[in-house]
Amino acid sequence: MGCAHGKCCNRDSSTSDEDAGHHQRGIRPYKNKDGLTQRSLELVHVPSHNFTLQYSSLTQHGFYPDTTDRENQDSFCIKTQIQGNPNVHFFGVFDGHGQYGAQCSNFVKDKLVEILSSDPTLLDDPLKAYNSAFLATNSELRDSEIDDALSGTTAITVLVVGDTLYVANVGDSRAVIAVKDGDRILAEDLSVDQTPFRKDEYDRVKLFGARVLSVDQVEGLKDPDIQHWGDEESHGGDPPRLWVPNGMYPGTAFTRSVGDSTAEKIGVIAVPEISIVRLTPSHLFFVVASDGVFEFLSSQTVVNMATAYKDPSDACTAIAGDSYKRWLELENRTDDITIIIVQIKGLSNQSGVGTTDSEVHSRPCQTGGSMNQSAAIVPPLMHQRPLESDVG
Repeated sequence: MGCAHGKCCNRDSSTSDEDAGHHQRGIRPYKNKDGLTQRSLELVHVPSHNFTLQYSSLTQHGFYPDTTDRENQDSFCIKTQIQGNPNVHFFGVFDGHGQYGAQCSNFVKDKLVEILSSDPTLLDDPLKAYNSAFLATNSELRDSEIDDALSGTTAITVLVVGDTLYVANVGDSRAVIAVKDGDRILAEDLSVDQTPFRKDEYDRVKLFGARVLSVDQVEGLKDPDIQHWGDEESHGGDPPRLWVPNGMYPGTAFTRSVGDSTAEKIGVIAVPEISIVRLTPSHLFFVVASDGVFEFLSSQTVVNMATAYKDPSDACTAIAGDSYKRWLELENRTDDITIIIVQIKGLSNQSGVGTTDSEVHSRPCQTGGSMNQSAAIVPPLMHQRPLESDVG
């Protein structure tokens, strides 16, 4: 969910080695596999803990009736053996927005992994390297020829280092992991959407002078003094957004992103929140996807669907197709949809003992309108009990 008019208020790829950022134009509404760009099933071994990652990815161009030639603003990156190390692998999804959203997402998906790959401290201090890479990427985008004043991208990324996942998030895309719990398979969110629905994010952007209002409030249809919008899952199509003090822009529905130099002045920052997970045999697979997937599908529903397929390629197709159809049922358009599914095969207790690492968590220090530019380390949402109707 981006800015007020579609993905951004002023709404109007590159491919190399293991990277992919694809787009298609002028597609018809979803029917079978029309309009999908998909990579075949691939796998990579993690020798340090003797298990295998089996993965596939897919991107679906959104359907916009009034702009059928609009680019797919999503991109994704899969890069194995970072720094030539067979135990280090990267998976990321980038959801662009604004007039130059496609350029922003493709720039960031290339630059972020490039900076990570060239950082000699990556394996010694992954948290510091991750944080530095996001901030450096944001700075390089600012200095590039791309106009990021009202354009940018979210980023949800997973760095696999041996049997540990480092999940860095900026924006409202999402990563989720499937956890076997007895005879059930539960969805555990690895990231927390950064939107004004979160009180901590709401309070932070208010310190920067942001007005937080829905479109109806900005347009005078609802009382702007009411600063309660319910929760993100049940709110519907008019969420709280960020506006400059005396203007009708930028209208971002997220509180963090890469780019968006105008929104940065009211607290939209590129500082990632990072969670850490030590893998165990109970972890079956993880999903990295843009909010085009999660707009109308819960994390548990996505995990249920992925569980039903042996091949992650088939799971990607099914989830993207269901997301696309739900968009068309509930809106007059669809968002771009991108998903990566990574299955964890052959990890045993002897491979590496550990549990979800949730004891390391903090928030960036805040003082007045300034912010310490360091990563926020947040725990994954621990084994949230879903509704019985959601559990397969």
